[in-house]
Amino acid sequence: MSAPLLEALGIKHAFAAGSKQIEVLKGVDLQITAGEKTAIVGASGSGKTTLLQILGTLTQASSGDLLFKGKTLKSDGDQKLAAFRNRELGFIFQFHHLLPEFSALENVMLPGLISGRSRKEMLAPAQNLLNQVELDHRLTHRVGELSGGEQQRTALARALIMEPTLLLADEPTGNLDSRSGRLVFDLIGHLCRERNMAVVMVTHNLELAAEMDRCLTLIDGHLLDS
Repeated sequence: MSAPLLEALGIKHAFAAGSKQIEVLKGVDLQITAGEKTAIVGASGSGKTTLLQILGTLTQASSGDLLFKGKTLKSDGDQKLAAFRNRELGFIFQFHHLLPEFSALENVMLPGLISGRSRKEMLAPAQNLLNQVELDHRLTHRVGELSGGEQQRTALARALIMEPTLLLADEPTGNLDSRSGRLVFDLIGHLCRERNMAVVMVTHNLELAAEMDRCLTLIDGHLLDS
């Protein structure tokens, strides 16, 4: 069996609610290997998004360890974690979080520009990705000129522009009609196989979850095989 790409060990997390602590995650263990597609399902409020944010180092767990390629991420500061996310992780959310003042092409190029690469260097990869998600005819259109499905496909291209080894997807089809949702899901699967990229996807869509390599259920703060 391949060594884990990402490993979560004993992840616990609690939120303050007045004078009380509400424990959402109660000791989650998870191993993700390269190229593996994992779905996480569970009731609303069960902590799925919180877990995904912890896996993506956007939220620090109350306790537990997170390892990437065997190296702990616990002691890394904010700058190192930001560089790690830019280099190794891609994110796609239910709401696309695109910048409305920019075109589809500019939005996709943005992670590379933030990392210090030039527009010239990022242009061809961004164009290629938009072509792969069937948006080569919409390169110069601003976000408001794109349909919901087109916006989410643009967000997917942006998530992949830095060639991440792991894509974290939080309800990526949840805000789309069934046809657009299926297209986005199929594109994620195709690009995952093509790039040997691991995917962790939080979803309420049990039909789509069943098509992943693994489907896990978050219930009562624990992650269980479905």
